[in-house]
Amino acid sequence: MIRKILVLLLLLPTCLHAQINTERVMNIARNALYFEDYVLSIQYFNQVINAKPYLFEPYLYRGLAKINLDDYQGAELDCDAAIQRNPFVVGAYQIRGLARIRQNNFEGAIEDYRAALKYDPENVVLWHNLSLCHIQRKDYETAKEDLEKLMKVAPRYMRAYLMRGEVLLKQKDTLQALQDFDKVIAMDRYDPDGWSARAIVRIQQGKYKDAESDLNQAIHLSVKNAGNYINRALTRFYQDNLRGAMSDYDLALEIDPHNFLGHYNRGLLRAQVGDDNRAIEDFDFVLEMEPDNMMATFNRGLLRAQTGNLRGAVTDFSKVLDEYPNFVAGYYHRAAARKKLGDHKGAEQDEFKMMKIQIDRRNNTSSAAAKNDVADANGDEKDENSEEGKEEKTRKKSDKNMNNYRKIVIADDAESEQRYKSDYRGRVQDKNVTIKLEPMFALTYYERQSDVKYGVHYHKFIDELNHSKAFPKTLRITNMEAPLTQEQALAHFSLLDSHSADVLSDDKSAVKRFMRGLDFYLVQDFTSSIDDFTKSILLDDAFFPAYFMRALVRYKQLEYRKAEAVLSDDVMTSAKGEVKNGVKVVDYEIVKEDLDKVIQLAPDFVYAYYNRGNMSSMLKDYRSALADYDKAIELNPTFAEAYYNRGLTHIFLGNNKQGIADLSKAGELGIVASYNVIKRFTLIEEE
Repeated sequence: MIRKILVLLLLLPTCLHAQINTERVMNIARNALYFEDYVLSIQYFNQVINAKPYLFEPYLYRGLAKINLDDYQGAELDCDAAIQRNPFVVGAYQIRGLARIRQNNFEGAIEDYRAALKYDPENVVLWHNLSLCHIQRKDYETAKEDLEKLMKVAPRYMRAYLMRGEVLLKQKDTLQALQDFDKVIAMDRYDPDGWSARAIVRIQQGKYKDAESDLNQAIHLSVKNAGNYINRALTRFYQDNLRGAMSDYDLALEIDPHNFLGHYNRGLLRAQVGDDNRAIEDFDFVLEMEPDNMMATFNRGLLRAQTGNLRGAVTDFSKVLDEYPNFVAGYYHRAAARKKLGDHKGAEQDEFKMMKIQIDRRNNTSSAAAKNDVADANGDEKDENSEEGKEEKTRKKSDKNMNNYRKIVIADDAESEQRYKSDYRGRVQDKNVTIKLEPMFALTYYERQSDVKYGVHYHKFIDELNHSKAFPKTLRITNMEAPLTQEQALAHFSLLDSHSADVLSDDKSAVKRFMRGLDFYLVQDFTSSIDDFTKSILLDDAFFPAYFMRALVRYKQLEYRKAEAVLSDDVMTSAKGEVKNGVKVVDYEIVKEDLDKVIQLAPDFVYAYYNRGNMSSMLKDYRSALADYDKAIELNPTFAEAYYNRGLTHIFLGNNKQGIADLSKAGELGIVASYNVIKRFTLIEEE
């Protein structure tokens, strides 16, 4: 009855909002925030704000939730409110700074980070973002000064050296940049960014073989980075390895199918090796992305002429000439196509126009515009800024000189800076962990969609529960839980009300208690959820789903309690890495006891073995973890997640060969991340 009243209070209009237990609602809201259920967390923060509008914390955390939902303006307003109520909270400036960055207000972000550093001068995140803001504003000297301060605060922080190297490159100081990238590689040779960055310098130096070697290492360590394949293709192109370059463009486009450079450059190379039809496909794709790209239009016209599509070629050439009326190569090729079509009058007009432009050039009467789009009468381009026989093989994407239509395209400086926009630090939920176990399994109604489906997770008893139609939705077994939408959250608050009424009318039903416990779990009220699962067990001590879910919720409570100190440090004070919490091994033993009970009651429920294996692995009891993963795989030989976690556990024990074999099986069953881990640890084995 007390819980029903609490739920009703949460849903009451604001005239009664002062009656809610704001401390408890705040804890539930932070639970939801930590587990990335942002929409739900905002609803809880709203309740606290309505009840106690003078508190700064709900505004601060609501701003953090909004920034994760890309509501940057709303996040900034919430941080304004938090700072008005307490101007000494570092996290409010930090979050507002990030919100301002996302709105391209770098000056405002710099003000915020400077203000925050007054209170926390050793905060690495603040120095990192401040430096990136200076880079975005092209204030390179100030960026270098701040990065040097960051290096004093955190001498082993590799990102500082990478950023300073990038700044030095922009200042054309290649040698100093190379020293910074060498230092990054020396600090951690298994970080792909150092190899990628050094490769860029070596490309600029013309050391294409060395650059290719660095990119080989970067790709080995990070197989899903399309940019590394694009850059390696460039090094191979310069070494006249056209087939190798095309292979790299193929791989880049598998990862990023909409990559402009990949399609455009592969189209050029396919044309060079006579693969005209597939080259046309690439230029078609480019023109879908950029219909006004004249270079691609002209190249497609040349290919259409070669494959016999003369009318299509004339259409393309005409479009280019409308934009560049002094482009001699355009008239030359259009005249040739018109002759083949029997349009001799049109061909003669093109030849006359071409002759007139050439005469004007000789007499120095051509306009400045004409100088930018001329070419020799045979259609070959000539770069007026290069020596004969030493012509540059590449052009920047922004280069509009039609003479350069056959050149390989490289990214503009401004385009390469786009990566900074995704390199800002500050979201509490970000975890700098490259290798981690696949998560715990849960019983829930909602599952995240995945491009690669590992398989349907099934158990006979859960299927029977679904067929009983007792539950409002189909119960799923998944480790890819989806956060609630606003509509779903409201629906479950409503279900809590109706399920509370059911429990009151039939207080002997373990299933009804379990259902309400599941609703509490979905709205992140873990304490109430555990109470209901416990009551379900007391009503029917053989109902194993209640033990299974109680174990999961207790585990999440412990994980949140461990992270809460880090959350407070990162958002409200500093990030000094000191974590103080009351979580002990004995707390996790209580979770394992529930999983032991599930295995006793349902020895074929593989997900209990899997979750217990995760617990053991997390506690560094790797032998016990292996035993549980072995049993899970014995019961289900296609259990992809168990193979993946068993593979990682073998690697933690130093059994790389066995670990790689399991990871290979996990990859075969659909866990794509396996291949990245395999490459990393294969490299270690080779060394």
